[in-house]
Amino acid sequence: MLSISAGEARRIALAAQGFANTARIGKRRPFDAALERLHVLQIDSVNVFARSHYLPVFSRHGSYDATALDRHLWQSGRFTEYWAHEAAFIPVQDRPLFGWRMAERRARDERTGRAAELAPALDRVRARLKSDGPSFVRDLEDGPRANRGPWWDWSETKRAVETLFAWGEVASAGREGFQRRYALADHVLPEQHLGSAPVGDAQRELISRAARSLGIGTLADFADYHRLRLGPARAAVADLVEAGELLPVQVEGWTSAAGEFSEAWVHRDASVPSRLAPDALLTPFDPMVWYRPRAERMFGFHYRIEIYTPKEQRQFGYYCLPLMVGGRMAGRLDLKADRAGGALLVQAAWRESRAPVRTGSAARALLARAAAWQGLAEVRWSGAGNLELPLRFEAAE
Repeated sequence: MLSISAGEARRIALAAQGFANTARIGKRRPFDAALERLHVLQIDSVNVFARSHYLPVFSRHGSYDATALDRHLWQSGRFTEYWAHEAAFIPVQDRPLFGWRMAERRARDERTGRAAELAPALDRVRARLKSDGPSFVRDLEDGPRANRGPWWDWSETKRAVETLFAWGEVASAGREGFQRRYALADHVLPEQHLGSAPVGDAQRELISRAARSLGIGTLADFADYHRLRLGPARAAVADLVEAGELLPVQVEGWTSAAGEFSEAWVHRDASVPSRLAPDALLTPFDPMVWYRPRAERMFGFHYRIEIYTPKEQRQFGYYCLPLMVGGRMAGRLDLKADRAGGALLVQAAWRESRAPVRTGSAARALLARAAAWQGLAEVRWSGAGNLELPLRFEAAE
């Protein structure tokens, strides 16, 4: 069995995720490198700094035109949305890999009675989308939103259209102001992408994609990437080991409470760079940190998002972005874009106990670039936190 050091495991993971020592974005096909490595790009509505799906490309390749990424994701015909990790963009040709999830969701809704409860609204939404074409939820409402249900104060229409989306009958036809436009799937997606792959084949392929994107990991790491249950994930891993695609490894420090090595595997195509030490700002929903046990195991980084924590109970801030310095998690920055004032506000800046000496200078450089990317003229630090920054400095040119 292969033995891998903790540092090698980190470099394998960083390389698999598309990080490099120098941020560089191509001009001909600027987003392909990051999107192919990630496979899924998680979507989140929080917009205090920048929406989450914009950050992974910036983290890996530097400044770019966010509207160009929107066009690439929503208008090229190469991507669609579904519940892959959470809500996420996925390659449209991979939609059949989630057919089993669509079927499971429908079966569960039928079993619990939710489908019967929503039946009139489901039929009405189907009919409206068939007659009217792609529509926002507001266009599908019949009168004021009076019939609100228990799902996040959603109206009955919103519940119905999201249920059809989960079942695979409805797909995204793009967004406007981040509001999703819905359409019948067979109206907006190519016929070859409407079917379902056999369950076992699909789940094995998803574990294969996860292993390629992570480079190295445990069963739980691979399963979490596309939210598979551990039983099917274990069966898929066994198949991939037999095929020689996954290789069992022992990783320094990846041990149980009893001191035994945790089961882990490396993808056969994973590279082990001799040196890989990038600096980056990450979204809280970046695959490097979205599975918190992996972030703790690989980086010693205990990270929790505090959006839903009462203000007086927050330790670090409302929306802290993990700060990577030299390929290690070195801190967290609570950011807010003051677009009217033309400034990137650092509401708090924190460094980890073992952060590199240059963490402050690295954070300043990344913040200056982030401000420029967002079209902001300067960065202002509130003074909160234990990571020293200038109280005010200009964005990068």
